[in-house]
Amino acid sequence: MPKMKTHSSAKKRFKLTGKGKIKRFQSKTSHMMRNKSKKAKLRLRGATTVSPADHKRVLALLCK
Repeated sequence: MPKMKTHSSAKKRFKLTGKGKIKRFQSKTSHMMRNKSKKAKLRLRGATTVSPADHKRVLALLCK
């Protein structure tokens, strides 16, 4: 059986933390930023973790 290939877009978007959580960056940061408040832009700046509902699916894309 051949090896599983990692999904190319997933490896660019997700990183595994030391405890096994999946880190991702926020969406809605690429355009129309002048319509957002400073508070909203500050909140979108940091990374967050993938929700438990999507955890299994993202791990499959990353072949982990």
